[in-house]
Amino acid sequence: MANIEENVEKLLKPIIEKEGYELYYVEYAKEGKDYYLRIFIDNEKGININDCEKVNNAITDKLDEADYIKEQYFLEVSSPGIERVLKKDEHLEKNIEQEIKVKLFKKDERGKKEYTGKLKEFDKDKIIIEDGGLVEIQRKSISQIKRSIF
Repeated sequence: MANIEENVEKLLKPIIEKEGYELYYVEYAKEGKDYYLRIFIDNEKGININDCEKVNNAITDKLDEADYIKEQYFLEVSSPGIERVLKKDEHLEKNIEQEIKVKLFKKDERGKKEYTGKLKEFDKDKIIIEDGGLVEIQRKSISQIKRSIF
């Protein structure tokens, strides 16, 4: 599924940017018996339903032409939201010194499965947050990183 996401991102990024938006990330997922292609867009002014409709209309034909996805799927275009998922290094970079919530696949050696703290730094192998002290977390053990609003 990662290849589908990468291919769709390469295809749609210039189209979405031409419309005046940032392609935040692409997610292709199976939920129950259904497949979903989710396109998350952003811009400095925020995203509303009209923006989502505009991008949806701009990308639908290109997705059909490219035919990357053989299964029937639902296309969703939306904002990444306030508590946005931080998937890419560029997302982390924009959130240095911001509060984030880190969820792990399983409890770590401290017995914790979740951390909330200020993102201090990151590299390809780890992130470091301030959570009552500096905590180093291996990226391979992270299931999700979100921006925290609390």
